[in-house]
Amino acid sequence: MIETLGGPGTEVDDDLTPAGLLASIRSARAAEDAAAARQLDLAARWADLHPPESIHSAATFTNGRGIGMEVEEPIAGDGCPTVAEFCVAELGTVLGISTVSAKRLIGHALELRHRLPRLWAQVQSGRVPAWRARSVAEATIHATPSLTPEAAAWVDAQVAAVTGRIGPAQLDRLVAETIKRHELAADDPATDPEDGYLSVDPRHATLHDQDVHYAGTMHLEADLDIADALDVDRVLTHGAELRKALGSTESLDARRAQALGDLARTQTALDLHSQGQTATRCTQDGLPVAREVVLHAHFDARSVDDGQTVFTPTGRLEEGQRLVMLDQVRAWCGDSRTKVTVKPVIDLNALLEAPGYEIPDRIREQVLLRDRTCVFPWCSRPSRGCDVDHVIEYDHDADTEDRPQPGPTVTPNLGALCRFHHRLKTHTAWHYDVIGPGEFVWTSPHGHRYRRDPTGTTALDPPGIPRPPRP
Repeated sequence: MIETLGGPGTEVDDDLTPAGLLASIRSARAAEDAAAARQLDLAARWADLHPPESIHSAATFTNGRGIGMEVEEPIAGDGCPTVAEFCVAELGTVLGISTVSAKRLIGHALELRHRLPRLWAQVQSGRVPAWRARSVAEATIHATPSLTPEAAAWVDAQVAAVTGRIGPAQLDRLVAETIKRHELAADDPATDPEDGYLSVDPRHATLHDQDVHYAGTMHLEADLDIADALDVDRVLTHGAELRKALGSTESLDARRAQALGDLARTQTALDLHSQGQTATRCTQDGLPVAREVVLHAHFDARSVDDGQTVFTPTGRLEEGQRLVMLDQVRAWCGDSRTKVTVKPVIDLNALLEAPGYEIPDRIREQVLLRDRTCVFPWCSRPSRGCDVDHVIEYDHDADTEDRPQPGPTVTPNLGALCRFHHRLKTHTAWHYDVIGPGEFVWTSPHGHRYRRDPTGTTALDPPGIPRPPRP
């Protein structure tokens, strides 16, 4: 019997000896590495075909730690060519990845080819797997402070010699240490101290609110002054011990996490109370509401024989698109100083419409709940941060010229688009059609077609096959 191992064209006899099977696995991995190296090369060539002036401005990453703090960063380091922002989306959809992932692929390819040439040569010769080289490129692209071409070349020389001979964790440490050594060596006291690595302030406290675990947790990371960090650790240890003394059977880690939440809520409440400020929202103890977290949880409900409404035990949390348990929501709401707001139920199947171009809140909310994310192929940006777009463009002159409105403000003609893909649809040859409630078919400038619905993205017929005429 013959079976496939490693993809089409790689046939393996299932009667192989253990040694033969290992040889076949090694061969399949070599073919996979060669394909990944080829993909990097093709991504770089795609970038070469699309300089910014050919379509639009240069592609960038939007980075920041909060609203009002976002900055645009190039997709590759200083010395690499820039790339037209809108060309990235078509590459991503062909590969079945998001636009952000496609930016990362192109950025890594350009970083390796132009700033890390030794590593690039090793990837293309098969001596270093593409994924290892890409991890180095990711570090050099986003190093703080930014690496000059000379600094990147120095890192390349130090790292390329051993990249293929050490493990991933060792490689990550080596890259980080190499970047630091170069910056410290360049930190000449005779020069402006603000130019040195040691002048960079690494302190921050960042809540990753887009990464919500199914257990109802978020990841918080911080870099603090040593004294502050030790104080926080001492307070968390004390809070964990106090909870244990009061009968908690949770693990130490769980109790420390709870102590951090207690610290935030109690301190906020006590500060406001001690300052004699008038609380606009108070509980029975006279303290202001300390917990006011906005979460959008959705549960299916059904009516039983006695007329009561019964909710399913599991639902969906919009924040992070994750599973949430009904018991968790009950626990969050059970705190006496938690503000709870219940919004009216919205029928996602109802057809809502409005005169004019402006989209009322009730229609906007229905579209955001229906689509859940941006409806561009493979995009996963939550709909709460998206624009609501008229699929068929609204004609502002139709009423004055007594013509039928081709793009009315009605839910079937609306879709959630993140700002980037909204601009992409407006300024390029990308377009999409509605084929059902919350279901769209997108067509790329080169004729690739994709179906996007609440379950995800499906690639349709390849270019060259006629598509149905637009309604």
